[in-house]
Amino acid sequence: MTQQPPGLRTEFDFELPCGYVDGTGAVHRRGRMRLATARDELAPLIDQRVKENPAYLGVVLLSLVITRLGNVPEIHAGVVESLFATDLAYLQDFYRRVNGLEGDRAVACPSCGTAFAVPEPVPGERLGES
Repeated sequence: MTQQPPGLRTEFDFELPCGYVDGTGAVHRRGRMRLATARDELAPLIDQRVKENPAYLGVVLLSLVITRLGNVPEIHAGVVESLFATDLAYLQDFYRRVNGLEGDRAVACPSCGTAFAVPEPVPGERLGES
């Protein structure tokens, strides 16, 4: 496990709703994801699979930032491809939350002035888009 700077949390545990089923039939649900770096966001853009199918960007990006998934020895795009749709959606949402790509902003009603929070829109529609 990599050492984290004091006061900065860079890795986050998760538990998949369904779990990744490996070739032996074992189910892996608990994992860990690290914060994305600029390199993580840029590297998939030169991947041929992403060039051919931009929707593949999220798969490649998740394979870079997931550091552990049960006892799976190596996390690669093929592992992410094999996830159930529910688990993929969960990880995409988790990625956005841990990397601060979603949040609330304060707004006020123009008529009465009442303040309330609304979700901040996420730039782009897919992982890695900004």
